[in-house]
Amino acid sequence: MKDITKKLEQHVHQCVEFLSKASVLDLETKVNPEKWSKKEILGHLIDSGINNLQRFTEIEFSSKPYKVVSYSQDDLVRVNDYQSADIMELVAFWKAINIRIKIIMEKQTSDTLAYPILLGNEEVKDLEFLMKDYVEHLEHHLHQIIKE
Repeated sequence: MKDITKKLEQHVHQCVEFLSKASVLDLETKVNPEKWSKKEILGHLIDSGINNLQRFTEIEFSSKPYKVVSYSQDDLVRVNDYQSADIMELVAFWKAINIRIKIIMEKQTSDTLAYPILLGNEEVKDLEFLMKDYVEHLEHHLHQIIKE
């Protein structure tokens, strides 16, 4: 897990630095009305962080295998109106969630990382997979924010 938490920490630092210097126009521009702006992608990462923090902690006291419940990504981005939110509020919230997630990840043992997880497609994985997948998902979207 050390590699994963180190990656998470580096990504958070890199993204916070980028967003603190980015123009509002760049962050709010939509290439297509059906696609999210960079600001909305950050909002989606907030929702992902909230949902995964809940998963990473609930698994500790839930029956096994822990069932991953999906969430309505597009609806959450729309209802939270991330496009109109203050960027620094979003950055601070996203950073705080990921600091907490990193702390939870660091507390895991080989036993807890092996907790079985039942994904939406009925595939069984473990907590370690779910935590690694969270960081990979974050990387994918950070690439959209920073590189595009």
